[in-house]
Amino acid sequence: MVCYVILVLAGIANGPAGDRAAIQKVLDDQAAAWNKGDLVAFMKGYLDSDELSFYSGNNKTKGWKATLARYQKNYQADGKEMGKLSFTELAIELLGNDHALVRGRYNLKRKDDAPTGIFTLILRKTSAGWRIIHDHTSG
Repeated sequence: MVCYVILVLAGIANGPAGDRAAIQKVLDDQAAAWNKGDLVAFMKGYLDSDELSFYSGNNKTKGWKATLARYQKNYQADGKEMGKLSFTELAIELLGNDHALVRGRYNLKRKDDAPTGIFTLILRKTSAGWRIIHDHTSG
């Protein structure tokens, strides 16, 4: 009986429920890093690759370093405020064994405003865990 329970729990950890939990953790870790003002830690949720794509508004950004620079310019430059980030309305859909689609809403609370918008993420399961390979954010 004990062996069966261990095998079942191992299957959950490595199956769809485990993958969804791991993806949720990526987003939770990103929000926590953002709320500490740590954009480098926030970026750990993204694939560290020149192939990473980030679309927002009418702008396309390609690559991990360029995406980090975009965040730094828009949220840490002089006169900019990062605020407190949260994600809501999340829907995590597995697309096979190693890709996932996440849809949701971001919410920022800052001193003078509270921007919000919707996003779609595509994640890939890598040897380092689930990582965002494409981010399309509107808001």
